[in-house]
Amino acid sequence: MEKKVFGIILTILGIAGLIAAAVNFVNSSSGSYNIKMITVYGILGLIFFFTGVGLIRTTKDRSL
Repeated sequence: MEKKVFGIILTILGIAGLIAAAVNFVNSSSGSYNIKMITVYGILGLIFFFTGVGLIRTTKDRSL
């Protein structure tokens, strides 16, 4: 059960990172700093999202 909760938290953090990257992309000027920030947020968001989804999918429920 704890692994599923951790997977849900990672998935939510991944979605938040992807949303932050999208917001920075839409509101960006052509600065080098913004491109780096968008790339970092996007990559971390993808890693967290897919790790969380994978953890949710592979964790089996324990029935009492």
